[in-house]
Amino acid sequence: MGAERDRVAGFGRLEDGLRQAGEWYRWGPYVSERQWGTVREDYSADGEAWDYLPHDHARSRAYRWGEDGLAGFCDVEQRLCLGLALWNGQDPILKERAFGLTGAQGNHGEDVKEYWWYLDALPSHVWNRWRYHYPQGAFPYQELIEVNGARNREQPEYELLDTGAFDDDRYWITEVHYTKASADDLLMTIQVTNAGPEPATLHVLPTVWFRNTWSWDVDAPKPAMQAVGDSAVGIDHPFVGQMELIAGPGPDGTLPTAVFCENETNVARLYGSAPLTPYPKDGINDHVVTGAATVNPDRTGTKAAFWYQVTVGAGETAELRLRLRTPPAQAPRGKENDPLGAQFDQVTAQRRAEADEFYGELTPATATADEAMVMRQAFAGMLWSKQLFYYDVARWLDGDPTQPTPPQQRLKGRNARWRNFNAFDIMSMPDKWEYPWYAAWDLAFHCVALAHVDPAFAKYQLILLCREWFQHPNGALPAYEWDFGDVNPPVQAWAAVEVFAIDGARDIDFVSRVFDKLLVNFGWWVNREDAEGNNLFEGGFLGLDNIGPIDRSHLPVGGILEQSDATGWMGFYAIAMASMAVILNRSGQRPGTDLVLKFLEHFAAITDALEGLGLWDETDGLYYDRLVTPSGEAVPVKVRSMVGIIPILAAAVIDDKDLETSLVVGKQFADFLNRQGIANREKLSEIGLLRGERGQQRMLLSLAGVDRLEKLFAKLFDESEFLSPHGLRAVSAYHREHPYVLEVEGIRATIDYEPAESTTAMFGGNSNWRGPLWFPLNYLVIAALERYYRFFGDEFTIEYPTGSGVQLTLNKVSADLQDRLISIFTRGPDGRRACFGGTERLQQDPAWHDNLIFSEYFHGDNGAAIGAFHQTGWTGLIADVIRRRHGAVDPVGDVLRRINREG
Repeated sequence: MGAERDRVAGFGRLEDGLRQAGEWYRWGPYVSERQWGTVREDYSADGEAWDYLPHDHARSRAYRWGEDGLAGFCDVEQRLCLGLALWNGQDPILKERAFGLTGAQGNHGEDVKEYWWYLDALPSHVWNRWRYHYPQGAFPYQELIEVNGARNREQPEYELLDTGAFDDDRYWITEVHYTKASADDLLMTIQVTNAGPEPATLHVLPTVWFRNTWSWDVDAPKPAMQAVGDSAVGIDHPFVGQMELIAGPGPDGTLPTAVFCENETNVARLYGSAPLTPYPKDGINDHVVTGAATVNPDRTGTKAAFWYQVTVGAGETAELRLRLRTPPAQAPRGKENDPLGAQFDQVTAQRRAEADEFYGELTPATATADEAMVMRQAFAGMLWSKQLFYYDVARWLDGDPTQPTPPQQRLKGRNARWRNFNAFDIMSMPDKWEYPWYAAWDLAFHCVALAHVDPAFAKYQLILLCREWFQHPNGALPAYEWDFGDVNPPVQAWAAVEVFAIDGARDIDFVSRVFDKLLVNFGWWVNREDAEGNNLFEGGFLGLDNIGPIDRSHLPVGGILEQSDATGWMGFYAIAMASMAVILNRSGQRPGTDLVLKFLEHFAAITDALEGLGLWDETDGLYYDRLVTPSGEAVPVKVRSMVGIIPILAAAVIDDKDLETSLVVGKQFADFLNRQGIANREKLSEIGLLRGERGQQRMLLSLAGVDRLEKLFAKLFDESEFLSPHGLRAVSAYHREHPYVLEVEGIRATIDYEPAESTTAMFGGNSNWRGPLWFPLNYLVIAALERYYRFFGDEFTIEYPTGSGVQLTLNKVSADLQDRLISIFTRGPDGRRACFGGTERLQQDPAWHDNLIFSEYFHGDNGAAIGAFHQTGWTGLIADVIRRRHGAVDPVGDVLRRINREG
């Protein structure tokens, strides 16, 4: 076992919080990349968060609920932050944070307009590597706003590369490496490479600052930092104690200039008010850019930077070194003890070697070098996407004692019914710029990927979501900060089982703890989202944004939308909860037979409802939503989309022992089994639902019967419909030539196949489920195929692709889908990566072509990366896919069967 694996194995006590879980968690990349424009910072009456605190205010306004920055690193409570600011001598402001367009400015919603990558990281964060490309000419802020604003939704987005900002290679390659010598000893290496054709000068300002914790309460204590000599800043950290940030000389031997200001709002600039301090948050910015006297001559404050001015020749690299640590008991003596010298080199080399060792252990022996790189960068993105998420809803609604009282409209507005919500923890973000807030269903997929590298953190995330300060008293799980009351697919139980299996199927306490909380959530679903009590469920958009012709969360007509995906998700949820109950029962920790039967009975009722109430279309071979109008008319919504595929995900195998128990104990499920013909086992065997020798028989439970499975698979794996070269589309390509039109009660709505960006403003217009490839559903379909294969074995084959004449077993179909997903990122025979699309700089330039993009979704025809640029979150599942493709992970079904045998 390697050094990092030892550290990961030591993580624990997560129920008490990350600060108590282990000293290696104490510092990490927990700083957001965008705090401005978030719901937490919005105190407006109308809830327009993007407008209340825009990018132009970010440099001048103290944030209430968190911090942001470039290459941000901080302690686990984000009391002290470390980050990077740059200035090319041309821009009107320092580059302290990534720039992007707001939801209203972008022609496809919010969109970051910068290029940076997470190239490496370890779970303990003893080694981390970040890269950013910064133009040497003036950054085209206004051009990006104006050109994108002039484009419509049918046109492509105007990107930074399109502006010519990188022409003639006039840009800076900036890398930041964070290395830990010990838990509270952080080494920061900054490397700047001049990619341009001639020498150039870059202002580099590694910056340290306190999160503002003192402006919101009366007499709140205010920390401070001050210069110590010419090359160090002394810091009184709230819980680490005394620390120092040491800065080394520049490449010419010149020490940087230490400059100080306060992390306080510049009220004079923003509101024309009397200044709170002569040295506000943007004081360093104004001093460097304009020479203003806005830094403290006494060299003290709550924000400080070391100002380097580095001239670098064409193609050359300069390196800067800093170290944040607790001061040693004795000052170093001699060259060998120089904190920025040989000792620094030794620690950096050691941690990089430990990272190589850690990922070498994780990489399957049969994986290619390219696949290994994809896997490692995907895991790095997952680990860099941790962030402090701080949001006390009651305090946010009511306001702070030292601040103006918020508008009264807010008390009945966004999240007003979630006063119990009070988050202050490190969480996995979908994307720290575009979506710098957790999302309940995204988080479940994050945990499956994270479980490979840090199972303790993955389990902590799932437990946290169910804690009493997250989960509503009525049992609902909070969706995301824009509306905690939105309903996301209930995938947390499935994720818990997967994490349990990846972690070696040993943490029964984790399963027990999550199971108890999800029992309450399951009850909420049954009571709240089944309006008619007929086991056909509603739920709204369910994370699939614009997948339908109408907004499924806010129907334009009266009535109820009975959703095949909501009903399918509930069948999926019931199966996952039954699996957890089986684990608990077989472990002997607690009796679970009654609970197993409870969820099997729910599954039986949902199966009967789906069978008998008209959501299946025999001609089309798909399930469809059904809109029931106030007059009682039932209108099928015949869109060929993943909505109609969700029911196949709800599948499980029940063994002989549980069959017998169910017949004796579980009345409703026994009735269901009898209707399936369980009394006539020969008949069940004939129709393919029962397999194996007597005493070792197993029965397939699936919302979709065997005959429907074949029809669904025929549709799903048709290349003219869902199957693309790189995975499964969210909406069938059939609608490219055959748009669907829904007309009901005077409302007319349409949907067609849109393989790239969205052309509708529904849900902000920044995501698109009307054709592109999305990882979560592709991943779940692959997992379902593996479950079906474990039941059917080699005897059951399907034509794949549909119309090809080739018959494949389901495990081979699953493997091919995995290969298609992997091919999004790996080089093809032509040397190109599908994720880079037609962007030649990314495809061809050695400085760019191995920096991967794990975006939100991918083009439905060619696999190009689209949407949020850094949504490694659920796209990080590609690391799991690579490991599974090469047999490095046992399927969860095999793990559960072992538990059954041992039980």
